[in-house]
Amino acid sequence: MFTLDQVVPWGRSFDEYRRMFSLAETDLGLNIIGCGDGPASFNVEATRRGLSVISADPIYKWNTPDLRGRIESTHAQIVEETRRNAEEFVWDSIVSVEELGRVRMAAMQGFLSDYDSGKAQSRYVDAALPTYPFGDASFDLALCSHFLFLYTSQLGETFHRSAVREMCRVATEVRIFPLLQLGGRPSPFVDSVADDLRNSAFDVSIETVQYEFQRGGNQMMRIRSSG
Repeated sequence: MFTLDQVVPWGRSFDEYRRMFSLAETDLGLNIIGCGDGPASFNVEATRRGLSVISADPIYKWNTPDLRGRIESTHAQIVEETRRNAEEFVWDSIVSVEELGRVRMAAMQGFLSDYDSGKAQSRYVDAALPTYPFGDASFDLALCSHFLFLYTSQLGETFHRSAVREMCRVATEVRIFPLLQLGGRPSPFVDSVADDLRNSAFDVSIETVQYEFQRGGNQMMRIRSSG
């Protein structure tokens, strides 16, 4: 079973974000925060399109050489772990472990090429859930890719509830993908987080998206205030 001891830097592309979060053109025109974006290329590719994206992650305290070193060591670890557990993944748009390594590294190299300028423009913010330095409703849309629910055993239920609440505080709408934990099982926190939010007047839906790499991982959680 695919497993990691801790959260690691591993980046995805703008196109993958669009499919993971069912982002329509109208969504892309919103003021977006990427929560736990890590070395994804979503921010740089969105910025080139004239869109408004802020990425928040504690790894942004590191400089470019440090990040490059961490990415290179993580790359080898995750590629090998994926190779050992290839049956847990859907090999269609990405057809092999080797291609996965190339695609992910291309996204992370795009991030690295933009990192210094993005930091200078305050597009990459050193901030960690469950406490953000942003005001209430600072953003229209918060996206959380491959962090919450994925790291179920590493982060725990209390952290998940607090982190989702914080995203709901800083953004009008929240979308989280995927709803599986490492190893491909459904996260046991999905229902408890959803129930907690519904009891606090949030509208919570589980929606199927046009993206699946983890086998069975084709759903996101969408959260909106019902007030």
